[in-house]
Amino acid sequence: MPLLLQHMVQHVTFPSGTVRYYFDSNLSQLRNLYDNTDVVFITDENVAACHPKVFGGQSPIVLPAGEEHKTLDNVGWLTNQLIQKGATRHSILIGVGGGMVTDITGFVASVYMRGVRFGFVPTTLLAMTDAAIGGKNGVNTGLYKNMIGTVRQPSFIYYDTTLLHTLPYTEWCNGFAEVIKYGCIFDAALLNELQMHDVAYYQNNATALNTLIEQCAAWKNKTIAEDEHEQGIRKLLNFGHTAGHAIEKLYGLAHGQAVAIGMVIACHLSEQETGLAPSVTAQIRTLLPQYGLPTSIAIHHQQVLEVLKSDKKRKNDQIDYILLTGKGQAVIKPLPLATIAHTLALYESPDSTRSH
Repeated sequence: MPLLLQHMVQHVTFPSGTVRYYFDSNLSQLRNLYDNTDVVFITDENVAACHPKVFGGQSPIVLPAGEEHKTLDNVGWLTNQLIQKGATRHSILIGVGGGMVTDITGFVASVYMRGVRFGFVPTTLLAMTDAAIGGKNGVNTGLYKNMIGTVRQPSFIYYDTTLLHTLPYTEWCNGFAEVIKYGCIFDAALLNELQMHDVAYYQNNATALNTLIEQCAAWKNKTIAEDEHEQGIRKLLNFGHTAGHAIEKLYGLAHGQAVAIGMVIACHLSEQETGLAPSVTAQIRTLLPQYGLPTSIAIHHQQVLEVLKSDKKRKNDQIDYILLTGKGQAVIKPLPLATIAHTLALYESPDSTRSH
């Protein structure tokens, strides 16, 4: 059953603090959140070029675009930029962009002068429905995603879906991977709704789009309010991400593409381990291409397995894997690495080429 939604400002309280969610908002009102406050904007080069009005005439700190720039080196660079701008403990950092920008902004804000306030203006569907929500702030090291990070909630997240109008189609598809994830683990009705539509429907229907974003945020907030530091139920949000993160880094896929493949792999594991009906896997395999997402890729499964061995959820020779028991129903189950390897081997590429 979908969670009840309330438009515009919502206050959601987590163990570590309260976040204000400004849904279905207008950028013209953004300044009301920080008027007479020492604010520093952090963004990337794409957003800076497409949405200069967001910054209200101020000069933002601009990162290169791309997940590969979410690194400790850039944390150091951002810190030096903040010092040059005279940012103090009373400053507020506002990350304007997709998941890379919100992740690194939250991380820098968590450690700069031992912590300053921060907020987000997500500019991608993936960030609006998932990446900006939940207080996880981290950077990558080598092949390992978000290995270095903190859990600290932003003061606010500000939503204006007109920012999505400049996104290429592939970025819309990336975001829908996370939307489909919520349906898989929590909300069978959401899966059925998505099955009736496609990307173009939500691109051209602002009301449906805003409702969808609020619904995804509600599911994530409910989960995190119960388990902010991922000791239990929050792990469910990793559905599709365990193998997905490894595939993303090894094969250079976009996050949503890799998660989509990871969800199919998790479905195959679920059929073996929880008795998931093959019809559920079939529905998900049909739904993903409907939203421009792949369902398979040719891999070298031993390479993927090596990356998985450094997964934060690994305990000895097992990984806490997120599996489905039915539509909208998920469980956490420790799986031996050998079991995961057996399923990954189904995607093996004998000639080192990849396809999806």
